[in-house]
Amino acid sequence: MEAGSVTEQKSLLERLPAGKKARLHRMLYEFGPGNGTLMLLPIDQGIEHGPRDFFPNPASKDPDYQFRLAAEAGYSAIACQIGMAEKYYPDYAGQVPLILKVNAKTDIPSSAHAFSACNASVEDAVRLGADAIGYTLYVGSPRQDEDLAQLREVREDCDRFGMPLVIWSYPRGEAIDAKGGATSFYAIDYAARLAMEMGADVVKINMPTINPEKDRDAQPPYNEMEVTADEAMRQCVESAGRALVVLSGGSKVDDETVLGHARSVMQAGGSGVIFGRNVWQREWNDALEIIGKIKETLLANVSRTP
Repeated sequence: MEAGSVTEQKSLLERLPAGKKARLHRMLYEFGPGNGTLMLLPIDQGIEHGPRDFFPNPASKDPDYQFRLAAEAGYSAIACQIGMAEKYYPDYAGQVPLILKVNAKTDIPSSAHAFSACNASVEDAVRLGADAIGYTLYVGSPRQDEDLAQLREVREDCDRFGMPLVIWSYPRGEAIDAKGGATSFYAIDYAARLAMEMGADVVKINMPTINPEKDRDAQPPYNEMEVTADEAMRQCVESAGRALVVLSGGSKVDDETVLGHARSVMQAGGSGVIFGRNVWQREWNDALEIIGKIKETLLANVSRTP
């Protein structure tokens, strides 16, 4: 079976404890596009990037804009930090599931030694009615020893409370830069595998980029492989094993690229997308239009491997 197929997802759910199973089922089948797909809306950029991300669409500076968009457009879940969850989510509880991000950092220091410190707990998520936990893991950072130890505590709490764990798995640091860069096939493939092996139920990764000049610096055999971005995406999904994979959108790009990336992850056996700026940096009607196209793309490319 292909990872990410409807059949495989149902098999994954059957293996989970009841709490995780119920919450993941809600996001996969009862909210969002349904049919085993995930369409997630991240709104943690105010911490991660600062208010500059709101300038393209000033209305988005009010968190209610994103919460209302997630509820009215029919998202699988909205992902945010604890301050926004406490102040805004009560108005939308029951209308859209919540993924509580429990760690964060600013982009003011260099990312050469990236580390995202915990600022909330799994118990907070239970109190707020969340359906999953979000955790950012910086793969390859010199501080990964601290990161993995902190993740262990979060994972143990997720297991104790029956909460699915979604890992934002992002390569970072000087060693990654020296081996092809943070979006290289080597780095993204490693990130997908590490997150799964660290206990992720859902893995968030970036689209791998193919750059022959930079890729020569990657670890063997990646430095000798000739693959397309779509082929690399498929291998990254396979590396995530029985964890579900959602694709990060990153900075705002044109519609064709947005939909092409959504198509790529689904055809690779992934479970959906987590596009933020590519949606809420648009004015309301434009945002609803691209959301409708993303939904259509996800549903048109669901793998139904028997």
